[in-house]
Amino acid sequence: MAQGQKGKLNYRCPSCFMRDIDIDLFYDKENDEYYCLRCCFTGKEADVLRLNEQARYRYKLINKRVEFSEDNAPIKTTIYRGK
Repeated sequence: MAQGQKGKLNYRCPSCFMRDIDIDLFYDKENDEYYCLRCCFTGKEADVLRLNEQARYRYKLINKRVEFSEDNAPIKTTIYRGK
């Protein structure tokens, strides 16, 4: 996705990304913060990194298959390779 003015790095909006929308953040040099055009998210770089880390935690098993077994047994995962 193209971005009008790039900041230091090209970050995704954590608020939109939690709703499965992939939108890049814009960087405001005057206020030294990132903002999203689609939602009302604004925040410093540390806030963006913290919230994106939460999204990574949520989707950490996205390309793995989870094998369920009896209660209190450890969860087994295998890598999903597709068809």
